[in-house]
Amino acid sequence: MTGAISMLAAFVVFILAHEAGHFFAAKALGIKVSEFFVGFGPRIWSIQRGETEYGLKAIPAGGYVRIVGMSVLEEVDPEDLGRTYREKPFWQKSVVVLSGIAANFAIAYLIFVGLFAVNGTVEIQPVVEEVRAEIAGSDQIAPAALIGLQPGDEFLSVAGEPTDSWPDVQSAISTNPGEEVEIVIERNGRERRLTATLASIDTGGSEPSGYLGVAPVIERVDVGFISAAGIAAREVVEITGEAYKTLWNVFKPSSLWQLIQGIFGEPVPDEIRPVSLVGIAQVGSQADVLGVGTLIAFLAVFNIILGAFNVLPLLPLDGGHFAIALYERITNKQADIQKLIPIAATVILLMVFIGFVSILLDIVQPIQF
Repeated sequence: MTGAISMLAAFVVFILAHEAGHFFAAKALGIKVSEFFVGFGPRIWSIQRGETEYGLKAIPAGGYVRIVGMSVLEEVDPEDLGRTYREKPFWQKSVVVLSGIAANFAIAYLIFVGLFAVNGTVEIQPVVEEVRAEIAGSDQIAPAALIGLQPGDEFLSVAGEPTDSWPDVQSAISTNPGEEVEIVIERNGRERRLTATLASIDTGGSEPSGYLGVAPVIERVDVGFISAAGIAAREVVEITGEAYKTLWNVFKPSSLWQLIQGIFGEPVPDEIRPVSLVGIAQVGSQADVLGVGTLIAFLAVFNIILGAFNVLPLLPLDGGHFAIALYERITNKQADIQKLIPIAATVILLMVFIGFVSILLDIVQPIQF
């Protein structure tokens, strides 16, 4: 229970950090901010401090800052002229709309730097640590056990593909479901050639995956702060790329249909499954299984996903506001916001739909590790 509450609290803090990025950027540039709220829906509490109203709303699934003059359709009090967003030059608009995104990426980066500096990193070797006796989810003997693989065996090649790293081993195995493949290993300094018929298993994707039944040797490597900073940067870049792949998969029509089917018990592939507040709480409740380090890494990943999502050039996302500012800078014309309202409405409806479906999905099919 404590883990679930902690994860939800962290979620709110990161939303707050995103909005604080916009808030402080606007304040620093002399732009008026009239509201700073965490959550949506009915107002629970608020307080006026200076020219800004701060408060909390009933549904802590987001937050917002109301920056005066963000839209040309907004009426502005004469006393606020000169302090509106729309009157500012392109670079100031860019700083304001991108500061929230920058805050989330900065948080993710700092979390990873801390994790790597304290815990080090891991290297997964193309060496057998454990041989599974059975195929996962069945009573059939795993191919690795059938051909006599042993702990300490080092993979040299699988299906004719050199295996210099564990991802090489995974790729060669997963892409040959049900196939007979040659596996070359080194055991006690001697090369051996084995033949295995890989199992074919359903991983929830569009195609079955090959299965051998081994776990690799994982070595922990201590790193200094400088190395941790570099590793963290690469991690953020890599996860950002994966985040965009996930977002693309989630928003495809076929994926939306799979999410709906998931509410009625059909399996949903992990790569298209969004996580709701319910799911975040479920992840936190499994702290004893996952470990503190994994949960902290999950929070870093959440920040990256939040930042990456907001980069998309669609209103009402931050990327949409940046795209408008960029358009106006390039063309020297004011964007026709009226034409963009249907797009913004569609994006909002889609976000609400996915949010609602993900809550139901996390209730019907709780996240388990």
